[in-house]
Amino acid sequence: MATVQTIDYKSDFALWLEETVTNLKSQNFQQVDWENLIEEVESLGKSQRSAVRSYLVRLLEHLLKRCYGSIPDCNCGWEIEIRDFRQRLMFELEDSPSLKNFIVEILPKCYGIALDNVKDSYPNVIFPDYCPFSNEVEILLNDRFWEKD
Repeated sequence: MATVQTIDYKSDFALWLEETVTNLKSQNFQQVDWENLIEEVESLGKSQRSAVRSYLVRLLEHLLKRCYGSIPDCNCGWEIEIRDFRQRLMFELEDSPSLKNFIVEILPKCYGIALDNVKDSYPNVIFPDYCPFSNEVEILLNDRFWEKD
């Protein structure tokens, strides 16, 4: 019986990935490097959650600056950043709508991180200790909070 040479996962990831896809498509399951494939699939979920967490913190930072900062010359830039991070979050949610629940879950912690970040940069501005923005994802991603009275 001939042995099939498999590509080492660590030496050439792109080639390993190509071989893995070929093996899966042809249902050649005996040749699939299951251990590394499972690790890669798990890391995809972690990577996506990490991106959502990062985008959410940055969104909250810019919402805080725009709503509570008193630097009119910066408002346009903050609004551009708010739009950008909202779009990035929306793209992630298009791919994985179930991450809406994750956003709600991590919102308090992300707000705390964002609050610490902006307090360091704007020591003379008084920011709320608790998140003043909605925990409803649709509102968080669309509302122009700075236009509220």
